Amino acid sequence: MKWVYLIAGIALYIKMLVMPNPMAEMIDLSIVESIVQDSGVPNAVSGIIFRNRLYDTIFEVVVFTLAVMGVRFLMSNEQPLNIIYQFNDQPSIILARLGATIAALVSIELAIRGHLSPGGGFAAGVAGGTAIGLIAITSPSEWMQKIYQRWHASTWEKISVLIFIVLAVITLVGLELPLGETGTLLSGGIIPILNILVAIKVALGSWAVILIFIRYRGLL
Repeated sequence: MKWVYLIAGIALYIKMLVMPNPMAEMIDLSIVESIVQDSGVPNAVSGIIFRNRLYDTIFEVVVFTLAVMGVRFLMSNEQPLNIIYQFNDQPSIILARLGATIAALVSIELAIRGHLSPGGGFAAGVAGGTAIGLIAITSPSEWMQKIYQRWHASTWEKISVLIFIVLAVITLVGLELPLGETGTLLSGGIIPILNILVAIKVALGSWAVILIFIRYRGLL
């Protein structure tokens, strides 16, 4: 029976390579032109992605927020560790902080240039969270917790989400910033601002999760 599925798969593969797609001849060029005009991007495929990407990003933010809340809920009834073992040898500390510096720079690059190249807010936030995690494994957890509270990171995380949702709703209504010249840093309309907000939210949320896991699970 498995040979039947194998032959059918090979036949379908050959069909996709050899036989033309009949739908390609039926595409109305006016649709492609309207997509290019609406999105301001010469590539129609990229225009379609941009038009639908906002919905995906909104739910990414919601899912990540629920994940942070879930970690806090699951760990709320556990006892914190009395002793937390961390890296204390100098080579590990230097390498970790060097990696944190590189990850932080990559995070900024992905946030402000994500609309021009592969990247975006979520990837930038992950890079920022990686930088925070590398600092956390070589620094006292009490010191990290004090900085987190001193700068009100939890509050800024919530504010960034609220601003993102408000701007997303305004964009979906139809109000947009000027797109600017294609390929420049100031192009993309509101997309760079949304990328920065998502990066802030994901990085600060990662910081909260890292502190919780270190407090209740340790590092090593």
